[in-house]
Amino acid sequence: MKPNQSVTEFILLGLTQDPLRQKMVFIIFLIFYTGTVVWNLLIIVTIKFSRALGSPMYFFLFYLSIADTCFSTSIAPRLIVDSLSAKKVISYNECMTQVFALHLFGSMEIFVLVLMAVDRYVAICKPLRYPTIMRPEVCFILIILAWIGSFIHSTTQNALVSKLPFCGPNLIDHYCCDLQPLLNLACMDTYVINLLLVSNSGAICSSGFLLLMISYMVILYSLRNHSEEGRKKALSTCTSHIIVVVLFLGPCIFMYTRPPTTFPMDKMVAVFYTIGTPFLNPLIYTLRNAEVKNAMRKLWSIKITSESK
Repeated sequence: MKPNQSVTEFILLGLTQDPLRQKMVFIIFLIFYTGTVVWNLLIIVTIKFSRALGSPMYFFLFYLSIADTCFSTSIAPRLIVDSLSAKKVISYNECMTQVFALHLFGSMEIFVLVLMAVDRYVAICKPLRYPTIMRPEVCFILIILAWIGSFIHSTTQNALVSKLPFCGPNLIDHYCCDLQPLLNLACMDTYVINLLLVSNSGAICSSGFLLLMISYMVILYSLRNHSEEGRKKALSTCTSHIIVVVLFLGPCIFMYTRPPTTFPMDKMVAVFYTIGTPFLNPLIYTLRNAEVKNAMRKLWSIKITSESK
């Protein structure tokens, strides 16, 4: 239910008002979004049908690719279409839906990254107990809990934002609906609500980042006792994970752990983690992972051979 208010729709100002730059935005982000969907679907299909990628790490990578695809889809299509529109109008209900989807899939990505770190910790630091601890049923329960946690987080955010009254103006200086831009438009004191939002989104981003960094530091420290070949393989996998964590959670911490103020670089920072990271993630995981690349070659070569027959 909406509170009493006069605003029933918002106008997004987008990334730029310049017509030439808007066409550039359309081309660039259409390429990025297409690449995000194609690469992530390629990973999803490869893991689903490849027997060589049956370990828990690839089980979690499967859901990370799903979260990446959905996360980008909650933002990119509207950004692409709006870049060719003179007036970028979004209704109140559509705006709330976008906030919900953004935080549902964004938090799911954080939870999956944490689960991937747990998987690497057990695999490297407790290798003998790995098959017992990371059993398929345990991994499935962990993913279910991640979805439940993401849903609770997103529902809580929406419940807080939906209490805000919007009396005008209705111009959002952003390319999507999110917490900070909406807080700036609310015609009430948002101090308490901002604290609640920061304690929710900010806490998830910050605690997730600290937990991930500590776990990977422990993992890297424990590698000193492994063989040279084992160290190289584990280091390659962990480096990929650390790169993804920094690229995604760094901008998230910047956006969600501060008072309701806006900075000139906010939109570019948001572009980086809403569009850029979902595009880069599959490239990082495939280019740095020989097992995934080999599984892709085998799977698609088999399909091409069967189709030619």
